[in-house]
Amino acid sequence: MLGEVEMQVSKRPRRQRDVRPWIVLTVCLSILATSCAALRSLRFEQPTIAVEAVEITGLGVEGGSFDLWLDVYNPNDYDLRVTRTEAELDLEDTYFGSAALEESVTLPSAEHARVTIPVRFTWEGVGAAARGLLERGAVDYDMEASLWLSGPLSRKVTLRHRGEAPIRDVFP
Repeated sequence: MLGEVEMQVSKRPRRQRDVRPWIVLTVCLSILATSCAALRSLRFEQPTIAVEAVEITGLGVEGGSFDLWLDVYNPNDYDLRVTRTEAELDLEDTYFGSAALEESVTLPSAEHARVTIPVRFTWEGVGAAARGLLERGAVDYDMEASLWLSGPLSRKVTLRHRGEAPIRDVFP
């Protein structure tokens, strides 16, 4: 009787016991690889920002208004949704003012986007900017912008840039 039991045990297919661990290991490795790819796509790189142009939209006795055209580049592999934009602006090394945009803007993945912020100013801060405008048709600027991002990577991002921006439509 003992010999018969041994025969039955030895007749059991050996392959079935070896296949299950390989299937489990393959499934686990697939899940791990997918998770790593998903985490890699969520890696966040800060956008870059530059003033593309300043478009004068109105002049009056007390001051005026202009649109600040920002070129924002999103280097990420996914779109960023900006719910608020604020900017502080110095022109020709003189504080000029600040602006805020309450509208939602989408920054497409790996692309440049134009974000336009309306700005009101008084004549007090215009003297230095006028010098650059008359001499070069452009102004040197220092800008600090804050972007409020929403979504899985919600955060406030502060960007800084220094450069020269052309002035467009001086007399609308």
